[in-house]
Amino acid sequence: MVAISSNFFYTVTLPVTLWFLDKAKIGTAREDTVLFLDARNIYNQIDRTHRDFAPDQIEFLANIVRLYRGEDVETTDGSDTLLNEYFPDGKYVDVGGLCRVASRAEIEAQSWSLSPGRYTGTAEVEESDVDFIGELEALYEDFTMLSDEAGALRAKVDVAVQGILEA
Repeated sequence: MVAISSNFFYTVTLPVTLWFLDKAKIGTAREDTVLFLDARNIYNQIDRTHRDFAPDQIEFLANIVRLYRGEDVETTDGSDTLLNEYFPDGKYVDVGGLCRVASRAEIEAQSWSLSPGRYTGTAEVEESDVDFIGELEALYEDFTMLSDEAGALRAKVDVAVQGILEA
């Protein structure tokens, strides 16, 4: 199951979930599992309204499947950077916000929902040392100053427009 973000199709802006059925896993350790990939944050922005996958991104997603299957990965299109970032040991592991293997029992417990985001969750976010209150105060100060400037400019525009209208 692969979730893909919106704007991948030229005529429809809806997101999509791709289903790949694997009959080859019958009789293997993967038989009772489903690999969920959440690729909604992996894309190449073409323009404001269109997206696609770069070759290294397609290869990266395919390599996640290869790792899950225990196969050798391919890095001819440059996915080695992404692979080293997410799978430094070269072995499949569940990655929050990206991929997760769920058993049939887990899927049944989720009322048979096949939405990848439900299983992959969200990516871990590193805590920053930013002083939130200090940043908020600085932003509010900037906002107040800009609002005051906007008011002064508005008064000048009003005078100019009234001068034109009265002439």
